[in-house]
Amino acid sequence: MHQLFLRSQTEGSFLSGHKLLAMALTDPVISFDNTEYAFEYKSDSALRKARFLFSVMSYPWLVSLGTRLTPWAIRVGLPIKGLLRKTLFAQFVGGETLESTQRVAATLKQYGVQVILDYGVEGKEGEENFDKAVQEFGRVIDHAALSSIPFMSIKVTGFARFGLLEQLHQSMVGQSGSLLDRYEAMLAGLDPTLRGEWQKVCDRVEHLCTRAARQQVGVAIDAEESWIQEPIDALSMQMMQQFNQSCPVVYNTVQLYRHDRYRFLQDCATVSSAKNYILAVKLVRGAYMEKERKRALEKGYASPIHANKQAVDQDYDQALRFCIDRIERTALIVASHNEQSNLLATQLMQRKGQSLHHPHIHWSQLYGMSDNITFNLSKAGASVSKYLPFGPIEDVIPYLMRRAQENTSVKGQTGRELGLIQKELDRRRHSA
Repeated sequence: MHQLFLRSQTEGSFLSGHKLLAMALTDPVISFDNTEYAFEYKSDSALRKARFLFSVMSYPWLVSLGTRLTPWAIRVGLPIKGLLRKTLFAQFVGGETLESTQRVAATLKQYGVQVILDYGVEGKEGEENFDKAVQEFGRVIDHAALSSIPFMSIKVTGFARFGLLEQLHQSMVGQSGSLLDRYEAMLAGLDPTLRGEWQKVCDRVEHLCTRAARQQVGVAIDAEESWIQEPIDALSMQMMQQFNQSCPVVYNTVQLYRHDRYRFLQDCATVSSAKNYILAVKLVRGAYMEKERKRALEKGYASPIHANKQAVDQDYDQALRFCIDRIERTALIVASHNEQSNLLATQLMQRKGQSLHHPHIHWSQLYGMSDNITFNLSKAGASVSKYLPFGPIEDVIPYLMRRAQENTSVKGQTGRELGLIQKELDRRRHSA
C-alpha cells in the first residue's frame, strides 16, 4: 500500500498532451447494460432464484410486513432460519462464518472483483459482546491480509453502547466551533465514568486500526444514525490523522443524503490539509432515510435528509468531483448503486489521465445488488469490490431488513434488477 501511494504521487504529473490524447482514445467504453458480463458468474438456477426474490421485494406491503415479523420470529424461536438462509441470506450475505466467505470471494476474484469484508454484528451490547466483536474483527483483518482483500468494514456500534454515543452526540451538538473543537469540549465536561467507557471504545477502534495498518488492510468506518454520528466522525478523523500519514488506511463514511454532508466533506479536507494526512472517505448516499425522517417528524426537528433525490444526486456527484480533483491527497471508495454516479467517477478519472486502478480510488457495491455495475467496471479495469457481510443469521437480520427496505424504497431499484436478470435469462435462452 505504501509503495502504491508513493507511485500515485508522481503518476499523471508528467503526462504530455499527446499521451493524454492517446489515453482518451484507448479508454474503455463502459456500459452498465451488458448483462453477459454482469451475470457471467451466476448459473441459470441462481439467476432464477434472484428473479423470484426481487419479484417478492417489488411488493412494498409484503416487504413492510416481512421486515416487522422476521426479527420477532427470530427472537421467539420460530423455525424460519432455513427459509431465510435460502432467500435473503443467500442473496445478500457471504456466509455465517468468516471461513464460509472464502467460496464467494474466490468466485468473485475469478472475474476481477474483490470484496470488502464486514462482520455483521449490530445492536449486541455489553462489554463482553464488544470485546468479542473486537476479536472477530481482528480475525477479519488477519484473513484479509492473507487473502489479499483490500478492505474491511466496522461499525462503532459494534464496540459502543448506543446510548453512550447518543449522549456524546448531544453534548457535542451543544458546543460551538469545529468538529474536533466540539469533541474536545465534550470530553472536558464529560463525567469520569462515561469518559472511561468512551476511552474503551476508542482503544478498541485504535487497536483494530493498528492491526490493519501493520498488515496493509484498509478500514472503512461505517456511518450510522445522524443522532449518534458526531463522536463517530471525530473518532474517525483522529484515526485518519494517526494512520493516514503516508497512505490511506482509515476511511470515514459520508452519507450524502444528509444536506450537511458536502460541507462536512469540505471541512474534513481542510483539516486533513492543515494536519498533513491523507483524507480517506467512503461516499454513500445513505441507509437510514425512513428512520431519519420518521424520528425528525416525531421529535419535531428539521429532517437532516435532503428534500428530494435530485438534491442527493447533486451533492453526491459534487463530492465525487471534489475528491477526484484532489486525488493525490484524497482517497475514496465510490460506494454507490447509481449508474450515473459510477460512470461519472470513471469519466473524471479518465479526463485527468488517471488509471481506473489508481490506488486512491475504489468502486464498491453491495453483494447481491447491481452486478451490472460491478462486473462491467471490472471488465473496464477498475478497482472494484462487493461489500460482503457475514455472520449468524440472527446477527445479520438488521442488515437484511435494510436491504429489503432499500430495494423497495429506492425508486426503480427492484425493477432495474428484475429487468436485467430477465434480459440475461432471455439472452441465454436465445443463444443456447
